[in-house]
Amino acid sequence: MNKSVSYRFSPGLGSLQESLTLGLTQKAKALAAQGVDVLSLCAGEPDCDTPAHIKQAAVEALAAGDTKYTPSSGRPDLRAAIADKLTRENGMPCQAGQIVVSPGAKFSCFLAIAVLCQEGDEVLLPSPYWLSYPEMARAAGATPVAVETKPENAFCATVECLERHLTKRTRMIVLNTPSNPTGGVYSKPQLQAIGEFAVEHDLWILADEIYEKLTYDPARPHVSIASLDPAIAERTVTVNGFSKAYAMTGWRLGYLSAPLPVVERIGALQSHTTSNPTSFAQAGALAALQGTQEPVEEMRQAFRQRRERIAALLEAIPGISAHKPEGAFYIFPDISSFGLDSMTFADRLLAEEKLSVVPGMPFGADGFIRLSYAYDLATIERSLERLAAFCGKLG
Repeated sequence: MNKSVSYRFSPGLGSLQESLTLGLTQKAKALAAQGVDVLSLCAGEPDCDTPAHIKQAAVEALAAGDTKYTPSSGRPDLRAAIADKLTRENGMPCQAGQIVVSPGAKFSCFLAIAVLCQEGDEVLLPSPYWLSYPEMARAAGATPVAVETKPENAFCATVECLERHLTKRTRMIVLNTPSNPTGGVYSKPQLQAIGEFAVEHDLWILADEIYEKLTYDPARPHVSIASLDPAIAERTVTVNGFSKAYAMTGWRLGYLSAPLPVVERIGALQSHTTSNPTSFAQAGALAALQGTQEPVEEMRQAFRQRRERIAALLEAIPGISAHKPEGAFYIFPDISSFGLDSMTFADRLLAEEKLSVVPGMPFGADGFIRLSYAYDLATIERSLERLAAFCGKLG
């Protein structure tokens, strides 16, 4: 007897869409594997390898039999090292018990939203935003609310624009500094004002600081919002990790810091989902924190040089304007003058010039595209030649 299957999915988790950036990166790689001379500026990861001393620590952990379960929120020595790092470097006094180590900063963000938000809540997302934030909010049953920002303000939200979207259902503000996709970095006064706004209106702050080590302008250093005032820290979940600063994207290891009652709930949720972060990856993370930081600085300087080059090349293309990013390794040029939506622009660019870029639409900014400069200078220059040729044809 044949009977058709009734597919009924969760209205939250079952309705999520695949990450577009990961899909575009794979599409470009598939074309290259077929022998097509395709270039890509899509990648959201450093192009260098994980530093040798970090890899060696993981190898030694494997050889020593470090292949069993760890505590669900991470190894005690790693949690203590993270708490020490946040206290010393970020000005955020905290204890190991306030840390949860997770399989990636992305999962840390999801855990925070899942624990703190529920159906009927609203989550304010300064736009352009990282494309996973809205999906995380929806997975928790909450409603993502885009808060438009401006290039002339480094794409940073202001209290005024947040206030326009404030309702009785507003639960959380998500701040990503330095930002993916814009490279914008919030200043200390901007963060202070937003923190006071959150305190006044009893809002939570999710501070995603995964790109904190990658800033380039002395006038815009990275500042952790939780360091500004104890009242702000009491309502902030700070997320960070090892993927970007230490070129450990495939290791899937991130962490968060939060007030103890929140950490307890997040730790419980993680214990029922992933059990614990990967054991030997945690050994590598400990080495990353406690070992030399020279590879981090070398990578930052390389990205700084590439930023200068890609910004200059974009400035020379008629019809394109781009705010020079202060951090991360992305630049977010405005392509609206060509009269194409970002999806069409990106599709045609790949088809006609064999250059893959990320459209701005899933970031909440349809008149833009995201270019990564986590590539060598030769690739950046060849890619911008193709972009210039394409824009020239569009007129």
